[in-house]
Amino acid sequence: MSASRNRTVPTPTPGQPQTPDVVFLGTGTSVGVPALGCDCEVCTSDDPRNNRTRCAIVVRLPEGNLLIDTPPDLRTQLLREKISLIHSVLFTHEHVDHLYGLDDLRLFPFRLGHAVPLYCERHVEERIRKVYDYAFSNRAPTHPGSAPQLSFERITHDPFEVLGVNVTPIPMQHGPYFNVLGFRIGNFAYCTDTNHIPPESIERLQGVDTFVVDALRFKTHPTHYNVEEALEVIQRVQPRTAYLTHICHDLDHGVVEAELPENVFLAYDGLRLPLSS
Repeated sequence: MSASRNRTVPTPTPGQPQTPDVVFLGTGTSVGVPALGCDCEVCTSDDPRNNRTRCAIVVRLPEGNLLIDTPPDLRTQLLREKISLIHSVLFTHEHVDHLYGLDDLRLFPFRLGHAVPLYCERHVEERIRKVYDYAFSNRAPTHPGSAPQLSFERITHDPFEVLGVNVTPIPMQHGPYFNVLGFRIGNFAYCTDTNHIPPESIERLQGVDTFVVDALRFKTHPTHYNVEEALEVIQRVQPRTAYLTHICHDLDHGVVEAELPENVFLAYDGLRLPLSS
């Protein structure tokens, strides 16, 4: 690791972007940081970058806002970032910390004029239909907005288009039982919740400018990359810039980032990055 140094990062700006960008709604692990009942140095830190809600990003495009995952903190995250409308949603996988804010989409169909499109694999759709069965009931609603209005767009491992951009799925493994997706949009790639990116998926990542990858902590974990493993993947991908996400309370933002390679940063809630084509 390199010596400590000063680095600049983009500062949040409100409103719809003049050019496409990526907003990090959340960068924390499934329990968030601070963790309930924990009084460690990171959980009690005064550094706002150590406050990490559950993982999600918004890709703000000329044709609308593309949300990746719906974590339980979604309403608070969108209010914090002054993002007033979501046009489409893309899912990496069906775990609680990436799904259980879905009901917060209820207001958006009033402004969209149609159900919110959800882009996901078959098994994610099945979980959504089970968990949010009230959204798909044949019973007449008691009033408008009583349940989220949702429509499904089935995706596979093949590239597809949403809101005017091409999206390339990045198949990955999340421990021994779960297959998940990362996504590449132009020269930006987002790969959270993984501890294995197979060679054919690494090929799909070649040439990315900005690479976001899971790095839970320093110790090994059965379903997530640790920092060392994430740095190894970054070396294989060779992006211009990389950001670590899905971070637990073992990583103090200022301390850890100062020791990372020059082109590697810790992501933080509210971080905004330009989206290169």
